[in-house]
Amino acid sequence: MQEGKRQKQVAAVIQQELNDIFMRLGLNMIDGGMVSISTVKITPDLLEARIYISLFKVQDTQAALKKIQAQAWEIKKELSERVKHQLRRIPLLQFYLDDTLDYVFKMEDIFKKLHNEEEENKKPD
Repeated sequence: MQEGKRQKQVAAVIQQELNDIFMRLGLNMIDGGMVSISTVKITPDLLEARIYISLFKVQDTQAALKKIQAQAWEIKKELSERVKHQLRRIPLLQFYLDDTLDYVFKMEDIFKKLHNEEEENKKPD
């Protein structure tokens, strides 16, 4: 389903504000790794926000996600203070892991292995 203009606007505002909130709360660095918000998707009724979190060099991704979810109420409270003049209702925040980076690294690794095998097959014995 196509996202509407208002959905995109609300998602952009929420993503920008959440990045600031994460920095202020110290959630942008967990276990020596970086945490960033890669995407925010809003339902058509603007009542639910799906926040996709990208974790880079974080050892235990599930523990990091649980730490973020444990502070969800504080994050929502801060967000509501920041966007209260732009939104009538603050959407329900749901956090998900964005595994795109892991997928990219796996694909790069596969391509490197294929390239190395190709180079080895080209060498004359």
